[in-house]
Amino acid sequence: MQTFDWIVVGNGLVGAAVSYELARCGLSVLLLDSVTERSANRALESGNATRYSYGGIPYWSGSTPLTQQLCQEGIAKQRQLSDELEADTQFRELDLVLTLAADGDPGAAAKAYAQCATPPRFVSPADARSLEPLLNGEAIAGAFTVRHGHVSPVALVSAYNRAFQRWGGTRMIAAVVDVVRIKDRVTGVLTTEQACPAKNVLVAAGAFSRSLLHQAQVNIPLYYTHAELIETPPLDLRLRSLIMPAQTQRFTQEAKASQPETDGRWDEPGHELTPAILDSGAIQFLDGHICLGQISRTLTDLDAELDGAESDRILRAAMAAQIPALADVPGTWRRCRVGFSRDGLPLVGAVPGVEGLHVMAGFSAPFVYLPPVAQRFAQAVVGEADGAIAAMALDRFAKAS
Repeated sequence: MQTFDWIVVGNGLVGAAVSYELARCGLSVLLLDSVTERSANRALESGNATRYSYGGIPYWSGSTPLTQQLCQEGIAKQRQLSDELEADTQFRELDLVLTLAADGDPGAAAKAYAQCATPPRFVSPADARSLEPLLNGEAIAGAFTVRHGHVSPVALVSAYNRAFQRWGGTRMIAAVVDVVRIKDRVTGVLTTEQACPAKNVLVAAGAFSRSLLHQAQVNIPLYYTHAELIETPPLDLRLRSLIMPAQTQRFTQEAKASQPETDGRWDEPGHELTPAILDSGAIQFLDGHICLGQISRTLTDLDAELDGAESDRILRAAMAAQIPALADVPGTWRRCRVGFSRDGLPLVGAVPGVEGLHVMAGFSAPFVYLPPVAQRFAQAVVGEADGAIAAMALDRFAKAS
């Protein structure tokens, strides 16, 4: 079999984008369309974070020079990506309405946005309803609002895949069993059907990346939540805006679950490292279907059993208070795994001490950060080192300590 310049493991948004950018740089690339044997043939099916992600592009949210730069590059890339990829990604820009609970403090909530490049502005309940008439104004103390980008995750991945193949990339559906490692050098990957040789392997398998690399005796500081949501069929009712909570608990939960002292427990199934949280929101796509979510759980077993019926009840009750019209809509409970890092930046680059092995995972805002990061990474592979990519290196936590 051909020895590829690169094998990219995982065909969610990260794998689709980086395989395209590597192929566009003239490299021979094999994109493996599954993560592990248990998830074969499910690249955009249940369990994959891209399949059930909201597709939001928070280009206003950069709070450091690096993230502000990536946000600017990310929205510029998204605005022209349909033309570049020769396929409709369903990109649009619309109002994001960040609802504040009836007992919420606008001043305290505003502090979380003060460092953003474009801080969302606070509006009254009446003004929030003018942005989204389906909101129950009596259930909120107001809302913060800002313009926000949005794409269809499935359409975007499909567009990247087709463009990747036009550049000569090879795509294969195969269950990845292991990374082939000879001492401190990776020479390819092993699937259930064959060995696939390569000069470099990039693991872009989202939440599954940690367990896959653990089999190769490689530990990386990547963690994940089990995210639960309700997915509806296309509905006749229409949301004008994207609805999310102003005060999210997700980042606090991730910080607590990724402390150095808990790291070893992530390789031991059966732990729940932090209490579950609920950040209630509603996102409607152009075809009319809506995602209602989400509950996040830091369970250390990728296949942990969840009570879907109870989660469905909790999600519907939370949404009914804010948008009563969504209380009884038809919908199906879903669960996916969402990777994250300790500091909110993704893990990007070579695995220290293992030649030929690379990782790209743990994006907190993939639809804005990933397009420029994937492009920068590929250009660095064939050209000069990139300072932004270096800032996301896997060994940054060891350097900090």
